[in-house]
Amino acid sequence: MEAVAGLISTFQQALREDRQIFVFGNGGSAANASHFVTDLGKGSSDKLGRRFRCLTLNDNVSWITALGNDYAYDEVFVRQLINYGRPGDLVLTMSVSGNSPNVVKAAEWAVQNGLQVIALVGGKQGGLPAIAQQTIVIDSTHYGRVEDAHMAICHMLCYAFMENPQLGSPQN
Repeated sequence: MEAVAGLISTFQQALREDRQIFVFGNGGSAANASHFVTDLGKGSSDKLGRRFRCLTLNDNVSWITALGNDYAYDEVFVRQLINYGRPGDLVLTMSVSGNSPNVVKAAEWAVQNGLQVIALVGGKQGGLPAIAQQTIVIDSTHYGRVEDAHMAICHMLCYAFMENPQLGSPQN
């Protein structure tokens, strides 16, 4: 719960500073990223009167396939961040293994370029915790259970703002 409270504070600061929030993952984590960005960008933002500027990097299929085809699949997220990411922006990535090359490469670029990185990973952890400034580890290697826990964390983040709109005020 303390780790989730820390994420809420990080998102509160991103909202206050009008930072862009990038979210991405592969497979089930990509679905969770899309779901989370929808809830944060619509549900949470509707309750606050202020808008989270959030974007999932796994939903633009034509761009992803062009990047994968013309470069390599491990470039599909980092190449988008190169276009959009600015120092101070926020990256939240989800990876059960913590080792997906495309996720790790994007997280490394983000840190090197002044973006803050949050990683939600599974029990194997992989390389992401060594890169990210904030990490939550779900102590399991079962993909379904880890992905469910990641989505629960995403819902806690969104509902913290939906149920406590004062978190979105400039003074908090």
